[in-house]
Amino acid sequence: MIQQTDIFTIFAFIFGSCVGSFLNVVIYRLPEGISIVTPGSRCPKCEQAIPLYLNIPVFSYLMLAGKCRYCKTRIPMRYPAVELLTGIIFLLIFLRFGVYPETLFWMFFSAVLIAVSFIDLDHQIIPDVISIPGIFVFAFSWVIVPEMTFLGAVYGILTGGGILYAVALGYYFLRGEQGMGGGDIKLLAMIGAATGIKGVVFTLFSGSLFGTLGGLLAVILGKKTGARTRIPFGPFLSAGAIAYVLWGDALIRWYFNLLTRS
Repeated sequence: MIQQTDIFTIFAFIFGSCVGSFLNVVIYRLPEGISIVTPGSRCPKCEQAIPLYLNIPVFSYLMLAGKCRYCKTRIPMRYPAVELLTGIIFLLIFLRFGVYPETLFWMFFSAVLIAVSFIDLDHQIIPDVISIPGIFVFAFSWVIVPEMTFLGAVYGILTGGGILYAVALGYYFLRGEQGMGGGDIKLLAMIGAATGIKGVVFTLFSGSLFGTLGGLLAVILGKKTGARTRIPFGPFLSAGAIAYVLWGDALIRWYFNLLTRS
């Protein structure tokens, strides 16, 4: 017999994949200055409107064998990947927090980070239209998240923005060139608004670790193909922030227990 918890769990994944479908629209249209509301979903190649029954997250991609029904242009694998990724993250957030307002807050937070990450991967930018309003919106985390306070959100913003600003300033004085974009600074300030100082430190540490691993992988692949790719930091910061939301407290306790034993 299917229990109520199972229904909520299934719904969390379906809801997340539907949000992921909308995020694909944001990721494609926002950097191009196109409205994310109108027109409705359509093929970017032939501009044929996509009916609702052909716009089912993940399933429609499989049903259409990854091609537009009308012009047969191949649909990038990234589209179902974003839908699947968002569905999985929403599912994990629900399993972590349950049926509480905090759950919706973290789902919204992760959706913003997913959009930011893929825009940064595609265009090497983090749009101010997302990060700056995000700082103010997520500054209300103290209203919803039990362990957050008003001052915690303020300190998180100042710490997140301040650390990366100091790093960028130091790099400029040492090298005479920009080493970090202002988008990363505002993104970490936004993350700090939602997670506080502890979340900023965790995000910066884990994001740097993810970035190092990603950089090594890019170097290895670059040697094989002869290509050089600039790797944005935004997706790694976003991954670190989502990891903090899901497992931060447990990982921090594990780390300090490891230190006390050694």
